[in-house]
Amino acid sequence: MALLSRIRGPRDLDRLSPEQLDQLAAEIRSFLVDAVSKTGGHLGPNLGVVELTIALHRVFESPKDKVLWDTGHQSYVHKLLTGRQDFSKLKMKGGLSGYPAQAESDHDVIENSHASTVLGWADGLAKANEVLKKDDHVVAVIGDGALTGGMAWEALNNIAAAKDRPLVIVVNDNERSYAPTIGGLANHLATLRTTDGYERFLARGKDLLERTPVLGKPLYETLHGAKKGLKDFIAPQGMFEDLGLKYVGPIDGHDIEALESALQRAKRFGGPVIVHCLTEKGRGYQPALADEADRFHAVGKIHPDTGLPIASSGADWTSVFGEEMVKLGHEREDIVAITAAMLQPVGLDKFAKAFPDRVYDVGIAEQHAAVSAAGLATGGLHPVFAVYATFLNRAFDQVLMDVALHKCGVTFVLDRAGVTGTDGASHNGMWDMSILQVVPGLRIAAPRDADQVRAQLREAVEVKDAPTVVRYSKGAVGPAVKAVGRVGGMDVLREPAEGTKSPDVLLVSVGALAPMCLEIADLLDKQGISTTVVDPRWVKPVDAALPALAARHRVVVTVEDNSRVGGVGSAVAQALRDAGVDLPLRDFGIPPLFLDHASRKEVMAEIGLTAPDIARQVTGLVSKIDGRFEEPTDSVGAAEPAEVARD
Repeated sequence: MALLSRIRGPRDLDRLSPEQLDQLAAEIRSFLVDAVSKTGGHLGPNLGVVELTIALHRVFESPKDKVLWDTGHQSYVHKLLTGRQDFSKLKMKGGLSGYPAQAESDHDVIENSHASTVLGWADGLAKANEVLKKDDHVVAVIGDGALTGGMAWEALNNIAAAKDRPLVIVVNDNERSYAPTIGGLANHLATLRTTDGYERFLARGKDLLERTPVLGKPLYETLHGAKKGLKDFIAPQGMFEDLGLKYVGPIDGHDIEALESALQRAKRFGGPVIVHCLTEKGRGYQPALADEADRFHAVGKIHPDTGLPIASSGADWTSVFGEEMVKLGHEREDIVAITAAMLQPVGLDKFAKAFPDRVYDVGIAEQHAAVSAAGLATGGLHPVFAVYATFLNRAFDQVLMDVALHKCGVTFVLDRAGVTGTDGASHNGMWDMSILQVVPGLRIAAPRDADQVRAQLREAVEVKDAPTVVRYSKGAVGPAVKAVGRVGGMDVLREPAEGTKSPDVLLVSVGALAPMCLEIADLLDKQGISTTVVDPRWVKPVDAALPALAARHRVVVTVEDNSRVGGVGSAVAQALRDAGVDLPLRDFGIPPLFLDHASRKEVMAEIGLTAPDIARQVTGLVSKIDGRFEEPTDSVGAAEPAEVARD
């Protein structure tokens, strides 16, 4: 790593020769494979943008010039070239974020790692430069997958309206988002990739005609005047230029000299320019290139030589859902599946293999997916839209006004719900049970284990006149948590000791937190506090039997891996008030904060969402009711942010 170790900032690239730049690119790829194999992370996308990132930082002067990344998972090389070469704790507490982070560097601008946003950011920054009369450049790097998102085209419509407002849009075209990019735009880009560019044709024609006496020059001028028509005939990039955007490319995204030349031309143009770069996801690492599914888009800890995972974590929530979907597909011909460019990550790859004509990948377009699902339901099918919980936020209006208002039988399956941890603030699925509470008629299931994922998915797809939601966590799914009884539609997971006349606490457990809630009950029992633990299974609407059950207790406690603001705890409190049940209630959940990246366990400890923390608070509450209140001790080590979660 002789060259890489000498790079402390982008300007250190200026003194390198072409041969040294190629050597640096090779060193960066070797570094990435070695570092990411130890920690896990987004490997394939970063292997593909090595030369592109080097060229960007040689041509533009970050941080004065703003280099924006969409999505940020392709920013590892950018981090290396801007002075951040300690990847030993990548995505871990105290280490580098897996995305750009303003706290890490002045070179980072956008932290939000949701796709298709960069062009809107770039439009705003370019307008700010214009108003403030700055000569800074704005460069937006967007993948071809992110261009399938509607927001990108809304931004392009506005960007193109200002012909003399400088803005460089770099399309990093690797034919993939997670998996191969699909749709009309993908087909258009494929045409550009595979067609010999008109610039070379025109250059050859100019050379020939200028050497032709008398008629040569007039013919060339006529030919040049017909440039637009020739472009569409030879390399149909007219879609971009019809919008008013200058188009440069396609450029070999692994040729630093060609990239620099194209970027310099774009920089000098003085208006909006698209630079179309062809890159290879996973470049230089054979295990990634051999992975047809997603070219090692994101990996856990792997053997660097083979690319094989170091350890298997067992069955996970996603695979349980995926397997049950295949069974449902065989049983019901009306079941169809929708994904937003994430077929494999959300577990629909097996369904797609079994029923290729019944799965729809709409690209990074969650809003369209929800509206299309409404159409599918209205047409007589039952669509299952599987999406990360954090990404459903983007389609709220469509869930409300298109699906729910029209009473469409659509099932939304929310993967990675709750605290996901290592991907940071934008990927925690901590808002869905709050924002969906306001949707009339919608029902939310929160399965506690694999058996309940299967059972509640089946219950959800039986609903034909309203939207249903099934949400579950990230990672390995634990052992089954057996019910010991049933009250209404709720499973009773633990009852007080036999003979207890007036139990102290009704503990309402939400989803995957059931094992922790049982641990809380054990800790309370040791303090002489009797506890009933129930799993509502369907957390919206609140089960009609809950208020009467609560009335038989002295205190109600809810525990959820969702924001406390407007979450399940708030809904339970409202249901108790409506039923005239006046009891102390404490709701434990995620505070209204953006949570830094760390492991799920570390994040849960920081926000006080652990069994000892909650048991300590509930013990204090019961003691206060009994008139023997004592300030709880800090023996369990509650972190300061936990106070926010419990106030």
